[in-house]
Amino acid sequence: MRKIVYILEHDFRNFFRYKWWLVGLISMNLADLFIMAIVYNYMLNPEITQQIKSYFNFFAPGLAVTGLFASAFMIGREVNMEKRREVHQYMLSLPMGRIEFAIGRVLSGGMRGMVYMSPLLATCFVFVGFPTLPQLGVIILVLFLLAMGISGLSIAMAVSTSSLDKFVTARGLVYYLLFFCSSVFYPFSLIEQLGQEGKFPMFLVTFARVNPLSNASDIIRAFLLGTPSFSVDMVICVLVFSLIFTLFAAFAYIRLIERG
Repeated sequence: MRKIVYILEHDFRNFFRYKWWLVGLISMNLADLFIMAIVYNYMLNPEITQQIKSYFNFFAPGLAVTGLFASAFMIGREVNMEKRREVHQYMLSLPMGRIEFAIGRVLSGGMRGMVYMSPLLATCFVFVGFPTLPQLGVIILVLFLLAMGISGLSIAMAVSTSSLDKFVTARGLVYYLLFFCSSVFYPFSLIEQLGQEGKFPMFLVTFARVNPLSNASDIIRAFLLGTPSFSVDMVICVLVFSLIFTLFAAFAYIRLIERG
């Protein structure tokens, strides 16, 4: 554990090296909530407004999840840079096992995402409502699992791409797919309705249902807003996503170091 803590310390130092940049990003996220969400609240179709009551309250949990996604994904950029500069060859000389490196990098990416997301989630609680203590425990657990899965996905992509341009392109595709084919910005009931009317491909409706961003956002909404109803399946979707990409990232990162 001591060696893993060293890796966490190293990655958190890199993370907070750009503290003013992080402050600026958090400010932009909060501006999205207090400007965009309030404006959209008066622009929505009355049928949608009736479903979600207030777009501000609906979007606040989604904003916390998107902030978590973006910050946890940052670890991939660092790993990709280390790969291109062959820093992983230097890592082989350090007194640490390969599995410790892999676990430390995935864990640090997830924990950095949780730190970045904290003020966004706190803002959500202040303006939308506070969960009970057991509900808060479930929310934190689910968000941590999501952060670990995102960190693993980012590292797996970073190891699999040979240049920064390819990594950025792949990251953009993943961003658009996971962000906009989810219930982060609009309720799943609307996505399902569009699918039934033939205005939205059904396979994307299914993807939106199992999307970990959808499930994490809806778990928070279930506890704070009472809709949609909480289901254990939501937690299972996030857990499966986290397990798959955490293990895949650890395996890919170990292979990267072995090639050094």
